[in-house]
Amino acid sequence: MESPVFGTTGRMPLDDPETEVTIHPISILPIRNATVENQKIKIQKNGYILVDFFHIEVGKVAFTAKGEGKLTAFVGESPEEALNENTKLFEQYPIESYSLTEGEQQIILPERAVRYLKIFSDKECEISDVKFKAKIWPVDFLMSFECNDERMNNIWNADEDIRSLKSLILFGVRGMAAYAYHAMVLGYTDASLNQFFINALSALSKDLGMNELLPIVMEVGRFNLLCMELLDKANTESFGDPVPVTVPLTVEKGPFIVVTGHDLSDIKQLLEQTKDTGINIYTHGEMLPAHAYPELKKYPHLKGNLGTAWQNQQKEFAALPAPILFTTNCLMPPKSSYADRVFTTGSVQFPNTPYIKDENGHKDFTPLIKKTLELGGYSSDQHFTGINGGTSVMTGFAKNAVLSSAGEIVDAVKSGAIRHFFLVAGCDGARSGRNYYTEFVKQTPADSIVLTLACGKYRFNDLDLGTIGNFPRLMDMDQCNDAYSAIKVAVALADAFGCGVNDLPLSMVLSWYEQKAVCILLTLLHLGIKNIKLGPTLPAFLSKNVLNYLVEHFAIAPTTTPEADLAELLKQ
Repeated sequence: MESPVFGTTGRMPLDDPETEVTIHPISILPIRNATVENQKIKIQKNGYILVDFFHIEVGKVAFTAKGEGKLTAFVGESPEEALNENTKLFEQYPIESYSLTEGEQQIILPERAVRYLKIFSDKECEISDVKFKAKIWPVDFLMSFECNDERMNNIWNADEDIRSLKSLILFGVRGMAAYAYHAMVLGYTDASLNQFFINALSALSKDLGMNELLPIVMEVGRFNLLCMELLDKANTESFGDPVPVTVPLTVEKGPFIVVTGHDLSDIKQLLEQTKDTGINIYTHGEMLPAHAYPELKKYPHLKGNLGTAWQNQQKEFAALPAPILFTTNCLMPPKSSYADRVFTTGSVQFPNTPYIKDENGHKDFTPLIKKTLELGGYSSDQHFTGINGGTSVMTGFAKNAVLSSAGEIVDAVKSGAIRHFFLVAGCDGARSGRNYYTEFVKQTPADSIVLTLACGKYRFNDLDLGTIGNFPRLMDMDQCNDAYSAIKVAVALADAFGCGVNDLPLSMVLSWYEQKAVCILLTLLHLGIKNIKLGPTLPAFLSKNVLNYLVEHFAIAPTTTPEADLAELLKQ
């Protein structure tokens, strides 16, 4: 039998027999009124622990318990799911409490998809021998590809280094195309970008070697910089330069609409059509920066933000008494239970969801407005929080907002008030390991500034890190395409100090997930930026030789632990 493969939760082959694998905790955190010593756990009255098994798998958690009172277990695929006692929020099936006795007893939880386990006790108890018996299926290979187009077969069946470089080109131009689309919707195009799309895609079908493909990879980065500049121009000329703003996470009573995705033009039209209707508008995900644009924030019924990043949409939208408008990018397919409340537009369409057409640049949101009034919203204000319990978030620290205080920032660095800058940015996702970014930001020293952008910020953007002088320690620079703002700020600071970007007290810690992260990474490499930390795992399509090239020329390194990475980066 082949070795079992982790990370295949939910996949159940028809033939191969299942293999039971015991997974021991990688960490046990004594969060409240609890101690852990050599995996022996003592929980005091109303105390609890959080257990991390490292892998998300399907199986049964087992442990030994001794004590009095009642013990309650919560499981989840993320820390926030396991720690949240509102089972409806994450669509969990509640686990019954266990009555403890003075003698030791074996407790086996029902079969679930699990990575994290919370154990709560209302009285003193002892816990030991915590383990997770997971069902793993052996596999002979991970994937193969074949189609009726020989050119496509040649791409995916080529030498792994060639396939890796062509993947970088393909995923990079896909991400760049998303940004070009957003700009095009606002009436901004660039002929050189369109020509590059053709040239890059054409190269995929050609028999090219590494030395010929590597320059094209770097060209993706160069043209993506031009593309992000174009989109920045489109957004700022259409809606004004973003300004810092505090956004509440409370949803007020009455009818409301949630808008997710990236397209600012859609929320602009919706705001105009809903003014004076009694309907409030809330952003979600990458739409959060809408609050910072003067031409959007002038609408008083643009109230706040609901929810977090894209991968949590199915949980966060499940029970809303309100419709959701899906605009382009970073979306989860809606579940049938709320599909009738999802309205799509532009290039977004899902089965059984109402669609808003574009009629010569105008979209009639009347059906969406009618549905909103029918649903009515909440009967009282609802006070939501971010992942870390915060009740508000900030955004709007784009290039102009930061560079207007460039002199003050330079003085703060020279005086020692600011020792280091961290750009902690990128995509979010549901897989394990992304709590690294939360812990990293929490542990950044008090004399450092954390810049962030893209949906990865939801891991920590509700944290209050305090201030340094007039500057908040956490500055959200807006959407993923606003990496352009981060680049402009870095270049301006380098000019002010008379050095290169790599010589600044600036470290980049990026979370990767999909094609937009690829094109931004390639832009940073095109600019010669080095020593980037990338995680929580390195892209699977990077071959060993291509990875070695990036390590050798750009000193890219995977994230390890927040403590170790911080210690290393602060020495640079």
